Amino acid sequence: MATRKMTVSQAVVEFLAHQYTVDGDYRERTIQGVFGIFGHGNVAGIGQALKQLSVENPSLMPYYQARNEQAMVHESSAFARMKRRRATFACAASVGPGATNMLTGAAVATTNHLPVLLLPSDTFANRASDPVLQQLEMPHDATLSVNDAFKPLSRFFDRVQRPEQLYSALLGAMRVLTDPVETGAVTICLPEDVQAEVIDVPEEFLADREWRIRRPRAESDVLKEVARVIASSKAPLIIAGGGVIYSDAHVALQAFVEQTKIPVGTSQAGVGSLNWDHPQLLGSVGATGTTAANRAAKDADVVIGIGTRYSDFTTSSRTAFQNPNVRFININIASFDAFKHASALPVVADARESLKELTALLSTFATTSDYQSKYAKDKSGWDAVVDAAFVDQKRALPSQSEIIHAVQSASDAQDTVICAAGSLPGDLHKLWRVRSPLGYHVEYAFSCMGYEIAAGLGAARAGATPIVMVGDGSYLMMHTEIVSAVAEGLKVIIVLIQNHGYASIGHLSESIGSERFGTQYRYRDAASNNFEGGKKLPVDLAANAASLGIDVIDINASSSTIADLHTAVKKAKASSKATLIHINSDPLLYSPDGEGWWDVPIAPISTQKSTQDAYAQYKDEISLQRPLLGNGKKDKK
Repeated sequence: MATRKMTVSQAVVEFLAHQYTVDGDYRERTIQGVFGIFGHGNVAGIGQALKQLSVENPSLMPYYQARNEQAMVHESSAFARMKRRRATFACAASVGPGATNMLTGAAVATTNHLPVLLLPSDTFANRASDPVLQQLEMPHDATLSVNDAFKPLSRFFDRVQRPEQLYSALLGAMRVLTDPVETGAVTICLPEDVQAEVIDVPEEFLADREWRIRRPRAESDVLKEVARVIASSKAPLIIAGGGVIYSDAHVALQAFVEQTKIPVGTSQAGVGSLNWDHPQLLGSVGATGTTAANRAAKDADVVIGIGTRYSDFTTSSRTAFQNPNVRFININIASFDAFKHASALPVVADARESLKELTALLSTFATTSDYQSKYAKDKSGWDAVVDAAFVDQKRALPSQSEIIHAVQSASDAQDTVICAAGSLPGDLHKLWRVRSPLGYHVEYAFSCMGYEIAAGLGAARAGATPIVMVGDGSYLMMHTEIVSAVAEGLKVIIVLIQNHGYASIGHLSESIGSERFGTQYRYRDAASNNFEGGKKLPVDLAANAASLGIDVIDINASSSTIADLHTAVKKAKASSKATLIHINSDPLLYSPDGEGWWDVPIAPISTQKSTQDAYAQYKDEISLQRPLLGNGKKDKK
């Protein structure tokens, strides 16, 4: 067997450069580059290997800089989503804090089922110099390092303590990265001494290798039963989740609903499954849903979940489905999600393949004209509500709804709006009128503040035109990747909405009786020993962004604020460079209510009247909660 003498790090990098994802006619490099921030734990290992390749073959495994380890994982996750999970990046970090900075990114990737390869450096395997710089010492367990914290956050974890372990570790990593069921964060810990060890690597290990995405079909008898139940339903509703996007099933979904006339509500991850103006799309469902989708959910007798994991936002904390006889048909490639909510008919299969087969099985079925008229009326009613919320009121401090419309109207159909945390995800879920399958990217599994700008860069790397919408709270969490956008000439548009605080939690705080405590950016008031009575902080985020090298458009507060924003977005789109647009808003102007609810427990006992009043309302709302959904009964044929 022919071999090549190389370091472990050199073997890692070259192996990754030769891995390919295959999905039907699609074939592309699985790992399209390596993000890295170098320190003493990886500069002589992975750093040296990347340097060597950059000299010998610069295109084989490109290296990209990042400003924060968490951010480079976010970039990779966003890139993976835009690639429908067929490609991603590797992220290399140094020992200790460099590695632990990636933990939040790992959680984001895993909760969103997005493939990312993490290569955190680890302390010396040989222990000759223990304890070394940045080593965690635990007297009860000498094998522990900070990297063990990745174990609960990773879908696959391994530590290469000896060079010979590299083969099984990397092959295991690739298996999980390309598995639509298991994918998420994959972590391979590389001790800094092992990274530089020399090994004879078989050339066949370094050859091109293909990993085929599994698209399993459902069992025929199960699908026939599903078709029978749907055909007997009176008020069916589809809930489309991220699985529709990832399996490239939007065309199949469109064909299915146009034939059957079954309406569709979408989770956050499922937005883009149908265009906003499709007759069967009722919009978002759940806590941040539309009245049209939520009314359909309330009365539905059969709920067909396609590629959704049913978060509490999707189910309105299990208050959305009020029909006592509602049955759940869950089509999901992961059995874990297919069996949720006592599903009587779990379908463990690919979304696209299942929809194609169900379309054939239900060729003669369509919902009644009365049902179609009802949900069409609800859809039209909600569209009118949104149209009213979009009207420019000529306020110096506009509402977030007006801002969303200004951005929307200046964007193109193929642009991708990006968000993650704060009040914006809920408003975008209800209001953004998506016009393409990948036109909406809101990270709402982990809802991680700081994800947005890094994700914008990841989307740009995937060929998208990202429009990042971010509040000042999330911006201050992680804005430093603006530097990376400038350095690489990545075209990203950032709309920074300044409301001088945490608008989302402020609103939530008010609704649960805590009166926005601790949610506003203010000077500390010495007399009250809090931040409630002080003046607004004189923070100039536009100037902050400009100092990082990005082009900035600062919208002055006036009666033409919204018109100026629309013009600014158009200008940013015409520019070849990254642009940040800064605009002030009124956080007390809320978007239209969609009749959803979210369970946030309220103190039953309080000296605050506001809390007492909130608890009284909470008791009424939680009475509608159904801890067990779906009766799981097999109805009579």
